[in-house]
Amino acid sequence: MQKHYLHYLTDVMQHQWNDAALTDYGENHEYTFGELAIEMLRLHVLFEQLGIKRGDKIALAGRNCANWAVAYLSIAAYEGVCVSILQDFTAEDIAHLLEHSDSELLFVGPYVWKELQNQPMPAKLKAALSLEDWRPLYVAEGQEVPDSKKWDAAFRAKFQYGVEPEDVHFAADENNLALINYTSGSTGSPKGVMLNGRSISNNIEIGMKILPVDPGQRLVSMLPLAHMFGQVCELLYPLCSGTHIFFLTKSPTPSILLKAMKEVQPYLVVTVPLVIEKIYKKNLDPTLSKWVIRTFWHIPVIGDIIKGRVKKGLRNAFGGKLRYFICGGAAMNPIVEKCLMDIHFPLSIGYGMTECGPLIGGNPPKYFKARTGGVPVANMDVKIDNPNNAGIGEILVKGENVMLGYYKNEEATKAVFTEDGWMRTGDLGRLDKKKNIYIKGRCKTMFLGASGQNIYPEEIEDKLNNQEAVGESLIVEREGKLVALVFPDETLTKRMTLEQIQALMKANLEKLNNLIPSYSKVSNIEVQEQPFEKTPKKSIKRFLYK
Repeated sequence: MQKHYLHYLTDVMQHQWNDAALTDYGENHEYTFGELAIEMLRLHVLFEQLGIKRGDKIALAGRNCANWAVAYLSIAAYEGVCVSILQDFTAEDIAHLLEHSDSELLFVGPYVWKELQNQPMPAKLKAALSLEDWRPLYVAEGQEVPDSKKWDAAFRAKFQYGVEPEDVHFAADENNLALINYTSGSTGSPKGVMLNGRSISNNIEIGMKILPVDPGQRLVSMLPLAHMFGQVCELLYPLCSGTHIFFLTKSPTPSILLKAMKEVQPYLVVTVPLVIEKIYKKNLDPTLSKWVIRTFWHIPVIGDIIKGRVKKGLRNAFGGKLRYFICGGAAMNPIVEKCLMDIHFPLSIGYGMTECGPLIGGNPPKYFKARTGGVPVANMDVKIDNPNNAGIGEILVKGENVMLGYYKNEEATKAVFTEDGWMRTGDLGRLDKKKNIYIKGRCKTMFLGASGQNIYPEEIEDKLNNQEAVGESLIVEREGKLVALVFPDETLTKRMTLEQIQALMKANLEKLNNLIPSYSKVSNIEVQEQPFEKTPKKSIKRFLYK
């Protein structure tokens, strides 16, 4: 029988009371598991004094930090509904989402509040509290937020003899709505994904099974916690396993990230392909492209020695104690993936979406198969709808992880579910005999060729990204022709003129078209002067480019 993840957290708190749990990297701010439990109980007293009831919506918007985690877990253990909002949304959009979600309380970081304070606050919102120290930043008319003396007095009255490990018993009904996670900040009809405790708990148990961890291991959290990938894989699953989490509270530059990795020495790195692809291009490609290395790479004994050294160097770059390297959010460059597989790096690429909280497919590194998103995870079924001759069709899913629906958006909810209860992912893919999931692209991005062939732009982009001096690319369709938009790799082109770059891209175009079928040939490459705009999970915002 499945356990609610709060039971796992309670067990860890009781057995690792004095062990470090949450740390803001580079700052003098840390919680042990015992201090985390006490702070959660303190916030529960504040919720009671503010008139917050079980099932009420409490929003959370701010950069990654220990207090973000404390607020999130406090809401969950109080049986409130956490409304996690990406701090990258505009202030106008965040204000709109507070209104749409019916949030009665807001925890907000200084970066977000700087702009949000100029927006009108929703009528239902009682107060906004700082993620730095819980002080009130906004209080609705007629509402009172107790000062620290009253708050502390109420806490002491409730726990007259202090809080001991045996006093901690966090629990919640797994069937109840636990989280509303917005997939965008749209002011039209926003999609607030509703997840219950069962979905979140099943995701966490999957992590524990696929990536088992010993208590006291360490991890660096760099993905946005408001995004389900970071929330589950860098906070909830590790913390419920007894991991000590270090939060990068500022935007992680490569130098800060590598410094943190060396100091923290994480057992697990969770990231998006863009990060490892940049490291590969900067640190590995110059060495691996040498004639001597290429010649001996596949020769027994000598090749194994070379691969072993490459693996050790890459592992040391991530602190030297790495056991798992997990990627998600987008497809990885096939050349980078093949290199990591050749050196037996502990790589696994999963498949998921916010609507599944997020896991659909995954595998331990030793069972991971290249170019896949793993196999369906526990308590999840996957099938292909209306497959073509190649077995490709829309991926449909059903199971414990699947959302309850979109908050106050019945039309979108109805559109995403089939009559027999399967959820449409919007992704095109196929399954092999062992149920490995191969993702071909998005239904919305697929182009139909002149003779009816299906053209998947992501497959063309994979090949184009391997060409000389290509940093990132995007395939668009114009008047029946395919055009490639390319942002050059600035480390290779910073001393080149625009004319030289364009000449290089012309040569790349010829090479590309020799690698792809005639029906999907690209007519032209256009050089972009600015990087592509990205989503929080570092995917290109395709809808902005035509």
